[in-house]
Amino acid sequence: MKSHSTAGFGTKAIHAGQSPDPSTGAIMTPVYMTSTYVQEAPAKTKGYDYSRSHNPTRTAMEQNLAALEGGAFGLGFASGMAAIHCVLNLLQAGDHVIAGNDLYGGTYRILKTLYAKFGLETTFVDLTDLQQLEAAFRPNTKLVMLETPTNPLLRCCDLRALAKICKRHKVLSMADNTFATPYLQNPLALGCDIVVHSTTKYLGGHSDVVGGVLVSDDAELHKRLAHFQNSCGGTPGPMDCFLVLRGTKTLHVRMERHCENALQVAKWLSAHPRVERVLYPGLPSHPNHAIAKRQMRAGGGMVSVELKATVAQAKKVCSSFGVFSLAESLGGVESLVDHPASMTHASIPAEERRRSGLQDGLIRLSVGIEDADDLVADLDQALRRLR
Repeated sequence: MKSHSTAGFGTKAIHAGQSPDPSTGAIMTPVYMTSTYVQEAPAKTKGYDYSRSHNPTRTAMEQNLAALEGGAFGLGFASGMAAIHCVLNLLQAGDHVIAGNDLYGGTYRILKTLYAKFGLETTFVDLTDLQQLEAAFRPNTKLVMLETPTNPLLRCCDLRALAKICKRHKVLSMADNTFATPYLQNPLALGCDIVVHSTTKYLGGHSDVVGGVLVSDDAELHKRLAHFQNSCGGTPGPMDCFLVLRGTKTLHVRMERHCENALQVAKWLSAHPRVERVLYPGLPSHPNHAIAKRQMRAGGGMVSVELKATVAQAKKVCSSFGVFSLAESLGGVESLVDHPASMTHASIPAEERRRSGLQDGLIRLSVGIEDADDLVADLDQALRRLR
């Protein structure tokens, strides 16, 4: 494929990492459904020997996503958690990690229930407070793990400032960019070392694939990550990679609609009498709005709403929608509603969850690309159940 390094985002989304098939002219990347590859002579290959290590469809996806993030290297995984697992494999027993105290429950779980038993220590802090971050560093700190916007409170960290602090301490920084997507935000350009995505979400975009990706710029770091990608084997199949490539081709146009709809929904909810507060980075009322405006193209497609409701009432609302579907995950073309306290973040102890600001009445909306008026009408009828 010709270089698209200076091309716009939409052009990269459609073309980066991909060329028409040379044997047939097929414009879509073929799905190479093979586990092994014939060698011309022992160890003399055409670049591929075994599909856990490399697969042409995966190569196209990895190069495409690296280009979208403005990075040099991409690594594909079977899930977002497999990608995070790969990063944690860089560490040793006795190392210390700093992580956001408002992050995906699965990330919390792998730190507390898997790596803790191998001697990895983790301190959870509010990473929007740089003083808390500074205070958390220890001589054995090796990694800072952050999300921005966070899941589900949609806090926005100052990526440039955070990356600068990490570099001063000679500590790796890993930014989960799943909520923002590379269309809205590019952590590598702001100084972060590793970007992670659950490709299950906006990159795939159609709720039909599970996957993950790591993107980096440093060749030595990439080599270490690629070693664990191959050694641990949590790699995606070729059909999964094809579906992600199908998704990224429309990422830019989908994200524009997600953001438009989410802003309209957030504004409507802000005026509702049974809403305690609306968390949306695109609203001036958001505590980190200035940071979001500086490092994001728009506010994103996620809206979190703190209802004036008990757990039981919040669950009732979540079960009362007609257009929104009650389901985990996010980032698909259809709108979803989630009750984090009982669903995506149930693995976090209730006291710790509330202490970090995740209240029992919080619901998380993944605002899709349906007609915005229909989404507002659905929210209106569901919230009437609280009266």
